[in-house]
Amino acid sequence: MDAHALVLALAERAADRQPDARGRSRLADLRRLPGRRARTAPLPSLPPPLADRLARAGVTELFTHQAQAWEAAQRGDVVVASGTASGKSLCYQLPVVARALEDDAATALYLAPTKALARDQLRALRDLALPAVRAAALDGDTPPREREAIRTTANVVLTNPDLVHASLLPGHRRWGDFLHRLAYIVVDELHTARGVFGAHVAAVLRRLLRLCARYRSEPVVLAASATIANPAEHLEALTGRPATAVTDDGSPRPPTTVAIWEPPLTDEASGARASPLGETASLLSGLVEAGPQTLAFCSSRKAAEVVALGARSRAESPAGEAIQAYRAGLLPQERRAVEQALIDGSLRGVAATDALELGVDVGALDAVVISGWPGTAASFWQRAGRAGRRETEALVVFVTDDDPLDRYLAAHPEALWDRPLEAATADVSNRHVLDPHVACAAWESPLATDEPSFWPADLPAALLRLSETGAVRQRGGRWHATSARSPARRLGLRGTGGSPVAIVAADSGELIGEVDPARALRTVHPGAIYLHQGRTWRVRDLDTDRGIAAVEPFSGDETTRARTDTDLAVLSAQEQVAWGRCALALGQVEVTTTVLGYERRRVSTEASLGIVDLDLPPQRLVTVAQWLTLPEPVLAEAGLGADEVAGAAHAAEHAAIALLPLFAMCDRWDIGGVSTPWHPDTDEATIFIYDGYPGGVGIAERGYRTEGRHLQATLEAIDACPCADGCPSCVQSPKCGNGNEPLDKAGAVRLLAAALAERATEAG
Repeated sequence: MDAHALVLALAERAADRQPDARGRSRLADLRRLPGRRARTAPLPSLPPPLADRLARAGVTELFTHQAQAWEAAQRGDVVVASGTASGKSLCYQLPVVARALEDDAATALYLAPTKALARDQLRALRDLALPAVRAAALDGDTPPREREAIRTTANVVLTNPDLVHASLLPGHRRWGDFLHRLAYIVVDELHTARGVFGAHVAAVLRRLLRLCARYRSEPVVLAASATIANPAEHLEALTGRPATAVTDDGSPRPPTTVAIWEPPLTDEASGARASPLGETASLLSGLVEAGPQTLAFCSSRKAAEVVALGARSRAESPAGEAIQAYRAGLLPQERRAVEQALIDGSLRGVAATDALELGVDVGALDAVVISGWPGTAASFWQRAGRAGRRETEALVVFVTDDDPLDRYLAAHPEALWDRPLEAATADVSNRHVLDPHVACAAWESPLATDEPSFWPADLPAALLRLSETGAVRQRGGRWHATSARSPARRLGLRGTGGSPVAIVAADSGELIGEVDPARALRTVHPGAIYLHQGRTWRVRDLDTDRGIAAVEPFSGDETTRARTDTDLAVLSAQEQVAWGRCALALGQVEVTTTVLGYERRRVSTEASLGIVDLDLPPQRLVTVAQWLTLPEPVLAEAGLGADEVAGAAHAAEHAAIALLPLFAMCDRWDIGGVSTPWHPDTDEATIFIYDGYPGGVGIAERGYRTEGRHLQATLEAIDACPCADGCPSCVQSPKCGNGNEPLDKAGAVRLLAAALAERATEAG
């Protein structure tokens, strides 16, 4: 495949079909990244059955990073951070399998962030066909009758942090023999354990290691990660133990053509562009018709369904029939059918969410389309690495979204090519995470105040808070849980809380899919349009108490978008720095969000069909925010009248949210914002940006600590946009609950310039 020629041909065909208003090419940048040769090392001394199986598979030597990982695993905890398809799995498979062959009593526990990844690793272990390796998957899809057999007979259990938290740890007495013999804990895709999910995973790992010590085992932790800036530091934060990082990737990579693809301007005056999802669908269908097996990554479940549907309709048969969607919320059998079809080649194109970003083996892919910036450089290159597994030339196309960050990268491609990888972070001391896990640990086994497995500096305060609520009490020098039932069942790890909302066909009772409760009011409210594997449904009713959304088939040309109202109260300002007459602060806030209704839109034209009011309960969130205060004299010097401040601040807020992922390992959906021409808690015009998770996860704090670089990049991105009055590429937001009103692009430029000038004056 000549990837360079193919993407040029696709761009030319797209321009003929829909030219750019300025006559520009869709290709904002096009680069050919060189391949690299493999660097290898001899196989270590392995048990003969394992060495024989590797030889039969053609493995006669290791990549250098695999050999280094083997050596490091003999000494203690190790994390391997290397690219997609670099053979990270072998780095933990070799120690685990070798130990099973040498010691029939030894056990291993493998943790993956998704069921699909654990099942994929199960297939790989079973393909070794070694009777001493008795591997089994244990997750929510495992029938109850099989669980007892797995616990008593398997020596390698593949599962996820959620099941360890909710089942294995509370039931540790039944797992005591397994834990006593535990030699290895494998943590796959370590980079996904960041933010609020990472804090939960850290607590689960520490509870697990604490119980291992009780059962007198000292398992080694083996971790695998995409390439991040701080792999050893991150694993140490999660486990509280020192770790060695292996980062010198010795695997080969094919030459790769990477294109930055801009949807064309359709109206120069308004800055309107063609739909990024439409461009992604066209690329997916065009690539599939040209031959390459292609994976298109989309930013949301709905986007994946829209792209798959659009690609199928554009492609000539039978190519269109070989394109499907893959996302969370599909039923287990649907997910596995798509995975198998990719492996056997019967599926030629898939539109997926990040559910396929991880290391599930889905065969040899030739091309990847990335629709919208995925939030981090680490995630971008992880997705890009899905292409080229045949060691032939690979193609990666990054389709920019209607988003200031995407436009910034299109205008400054060096910010992509030269961008350093981000550090993964997890606020392991977040009291909203720590306290409930301490309660779980006390239920599993009474806690001492100085437990080494937990955070010594934070544990006493957590126990005191729990004792005040009556969740624990001290007796005999230790803290005991007061509940007769484990609190783990009431605590979710994914930052959502509660059980998923089931989406059910109203007439037949068929289970269509599921959605987490935090998103339910926005996505499956009464009247919402819901897409599932190309089928369209309208929500008839949402029962939040029972966790059921009843849907009915829908065939209209329509989609919906929730409209929300958000109020914010400052609870405490923890830090503040003066920017001349302005100030930048960091502190705790309470955010109250209410879904007021939804807007109906025509899919084909995006024309509004009206707004429908709803009466739904408010959702409250206590979190961490950074905020910028703007006194009246500064606003006056910026040329903003009293009636212009709201639009200017609102536009600046949207753009600042969109640019924050440049500085923090997150995406814009992890962040929220509020702006107002006057706020009662600051007595001034204020722009707030807050973490979208209880207690905060360090995102707003990272923005606060950029010392103005974040807001400077925001100003540059807005100012560089060629639109006249503001557009999705600069100040409009796809998640705005107020329908992007009011917005004042020019006012946002003057407002940010004035604030940054105040900072420069203060610094000078």
